[in-house]
Amino acid sequence: MLFRSRNLVIVHVRTYGDDMTRPLPFDNSYLQLPERFYTRLKPTPVSRPGPIRVNRALAEQLGIDADWLASGEGTQVLAGNRIPEGAEPIATVYGGHQFGGWSPQLGDGRAILLGEVIGRDGGRYDIQLKGSGPTPYSRGGDGRAPLGPVLREYIVSEAMAALGVPTTRSLAAVTTGDPVYREVTEPGAVLTRVAKSHIRIGTFQYFFARQDIEALRLLVDHVIERHYPAAAGADNPAIALLEAVIAGQASLLAQWQLLGFIHGVMNTDNMLLSGETIDYGPCAFMDTYDPATVFSSIDRQGRYAYGNQPGIAHWNLSRLAQALMPVIHADEDQALRLAQDSLDAYPDLFHTAYRHGMASKLGLSGAATGDESLAIDLLGLMAQEQSDFTLAFRRLADLAHPASGHGVGNLFEFSVAFESWLVRWRQRIEEDLQSADDRQASMYRANPVFIPRNHLVAAAIDAAVNEADFAPFNRLVDLLEQPPDFESGLEAYARPPRPEEVVSKTFCGT
Repeated sequence: MLFRSRNLVIVHVRTYGDDMTRPLPFDNSYLQLPERFYTRLKPTPVSRPGPIRVNRALAEQLGIDADWLASGEGTQVLAGNRIPEGAEPIATVYGGHQFGGWSPQLGDGRAILLGEVIGRDGGRYDIQLKGSGPTPYSRGGDGRAPLGPVLREYIVSEAMAALGVPTTRSLAAVTTGDPVYREVTEPGAVLTRVAKSHIRIGTFQYFFARQDIEALRLLVDHVIERHYPAAAGADNPAIALLEAVIAGQASLLAQWQLLGFIHGVMNTDNMLLSGETIDYGPCAFMDTYDPATVFSSIDRQGRYAYGNQPGIAHWNLSRLAQALMPVIHADEDQALRLAQDSLDAYPDLFHTAYRHGMASKLGLSGAATGDESLAIDLLGLMAQEQSDFTLAFRRLADLAHPASGHGVGNLFEFSVAFESWLVRWRQRIEEDLQSADDRQASMYRANPVFIPRNHLVAAAIDAAVNEADFAPFNRLVDLLEQPPDFESGLEAYARPPRPEEVVSKTFCGT
């Protein structure tokens, strides 16, 4: 085997009596908010739950017994058939702009928050079941999740975590034994999602639209205490909160752009105040570099295309600023001025984070005149030559120290159109103070060779949905969770899709 499989199956069943530690050590805080923030309800049971995978490493970080999660009892909890001790299940309410249109009430339409746990790092984390049945916010939907989107979210969210991108995580996935009806009939599944919180821009918008100023103040205090405690001591805590969220989103969007990640549904209800990536429905990573790339089947106008993402984040943050204005200052003009000043910082914050990240991708430890044009010209050539985004940068890392060993030259090589640019780049890195070894090591960290290629994700989903074969899914997750150095034999996981393998449309699963 080229890498060790860590597929998880049921290992042994434990029972937990009153004298034993709870397998899920809940410590819930969101319920301290008034009940207009959520609805109490239990998940809807399913007929025949079965385990798919448990994320042992994440369970350990959260102080959760992974053996119990993988047991028969744990599977029943992960499917929503049993409520564990300490859980206080709720569906939260929020609104949001979806593709630019205002929806005054959305909410958890197919997800139920079991509660919160305190991880071994001292952080607070939500434990949520996604696909756990209808809620008051389902808007006529069945509240269920097809198997395919559950597997997609598991694969991509865990890959993003391994790449160092702030993200919600996947703790476990189980089958339900029940069909889910969409365009076609699929097996049902439930994903156990972990987040620092599920509080969204849309959560603030919901209460702002109702002019519930008390709720906005309570929400500001809750988010500050939970995510940005330093803001509590600021002269204007609401502005300090806004500025912290803006900085976090600027950094997050820069990371997306630097990896070629396309979210697909950047609605305001899909942007978390914690700064984590959420909602891996119609997401995908670019193969051929093109700023106009869109994968989402519902984004027919290209609103959320790759090149538009930084600007859309700015627009979404302006909606947060609007919702915070009653808490920022009693005088509307003064509140508007303060909010606008904070928003105006976003472009520079994003471009600074992006420039630093691009410098790392190019092997530069310091800044010099001409670096920005060097990056822009490279991207222009990549678009012209229809270069693979991931492999082009990885090949550049190979070329930074050609004597270092095996590279991806058999998968990608720069065409003659890049020759003059490569001369400029080599001259620039020779001026840099890093050693060749250090430069290449840094470039390899910034330019991964393994990403969740859309055709690989689709193949893993197809095998699971149509053949009940989870081996491709588990192999892909294993590789992406702890990506090895590139070596002979792993080409299938690094190469771009062949023409017949291209997956140009992705779906959200609702």
